Amino acid sequence: MASHTVITPRARARPITIGFVNLGCSKNQVDSEVMLGALARDGFTLTDDPARAEVVIINTCGFIEEAKQESINAIIEHGALKKTGSCRVLIAAGCLAQRYQGELLKALPELDGVVGTGDTGRIAEICRSLLVPGRRRQRVWASPPPYLYDELTPRLRLGKAHSAYVKIAEGCNRHCAFCAIPLMRGKQRSRPIESIIAEAAALAADGVKEINLISQDTINYGVDLGLRHGLVALLRELVTVKGLRWIRPFYLYPQQVTDELIDLYAGEETITKYIDMPFQHINDALLKRMHRLGDKAHITKLVARLRARIPGLTFRTAFIVGFPGETKAAFSELKRYLTEMEFDRVGVFLYSDEEGTLAADLDKKIERRVMEDRRAELLAIQERIALNKSRRLIGQTIEVMVDGVSEETELLLEARHEGQAPEIDGVVYVNEGMGVAGDFVKVEITDAAAYDLVGRIVG
Repeated sequence: MASHTVITPRARARPITIGFVNLGCSKNQVDSEVMLGALARDGFTLTDDPARAEVVIINTCGFIEEAKQESINAIIEHGALKKTGSCRVLIAAGCLAQRYQGELLKALPELDGVVGTGDTGRIAEICRSLLVPGRRRQRVWASPPPYLYDELTPRLRLGKAHSAYVKIAEGCNRHCAFCAIPLMRGKQRSRPIESIIAEAAALAADGVKEINLISQDTINYGVDLGLRHGLVALLRELVTVKGLRWIRPFYLYPQQVTDELIDLYAGEETITKYIDMPFQHINDALLKRMHRLGDKAHITKLVARLRARIPGLTFRTAFIVGFPGETKAAFSELKRYLTEMEFDRVGVFLYSDEEGTLAADLDKKIERRVMEDRRAELLAIQERIALNKSRRLIGQTIEVMVDGVSEETELLLEARHEGQAPEIDGVVYVNEGMGVAGDFVKVEITDAAAYDLVGRIVG
């Protein structure tokens, strides 16, 4: 979902407005917040109408084909504001910009500048340089991506005031055959524990109740800093931050899951009983072809181990359908596995050829129509599983965090329980009782759909 923000400098004879469109994942959102913070620090302020903006910045996603197309469509759409609005300069930032650089300028002539992931901290300076009339301008900023924000970096947060994303590392050292992230984000670079704790403490002091830890490979946090069990060390410090109620790590790789980490999940109240661990597939031959570590037996034992030792665990995973060489038998194996394992949350993605990845050169490609049919089959299986799990909650009383008034109707509040992550999972609609965003309340569940619940505040 795109979010639009626009910025204007205060202390100028003629204010210049800057429009901002955020696309892609939560990691991209943090990058957007950092760019907005830099612009605000350098004298720009916000407005909500891109048609009034003299500079429009699109923070793009380049992960898979669908995301790339969404970014390109946004660039074209906002480029039209040069004729119908106030736009003088259009900038593409983020992953797609880092990946394609000058090629993006050639393909989309409405663009005036391309700013990669290594230069997001310079966005205010870049905007000013592109606005200087009559000067020969640099048009591509695509340094190798060493940039990593810290606790002192200005951030203008998007989204809910009581919930925040904290990026603990950037880049990835893995070599998954389908993934272009290392091409866009570089090798793993972890923030020091002290920096993350300082940011978390500041967020908590500002009223944040939930922090969501994100990176490309969270289980590998700190390996570049010489930390053997970096995530464990980080979580041990984070649980001491006063004011935080939920700490939710995302993107755990199914390797290096130690007993110490499981004990932290099981024993620390503020660490949500929620595991987000994409498996990508379950057929051993395909996992090997994907360059994923581990096999079906290892994954199955790991899931059983986590479920046995973390009471009330919600388990989210993700799979890719249509990877080159995915036979009917391999897909049938994945369907059976999904049915048997009854995961709480499942994402299903279509494979797409990404230039520069190992998988792009593989044989035995799958037709798009077949991939779409396979995704639909998996999602139908998961919907039945999710509905059965949701219905088991009817009549139970659970604790939820209020997110605010529902966007669908002012007659309902939206809330989430511990097993519902922001934006990617369902919500609890509260149709009886009052609450303020950030409140934790008890709700009796009265109805259930596959992904959403309905309840009333009690007690």
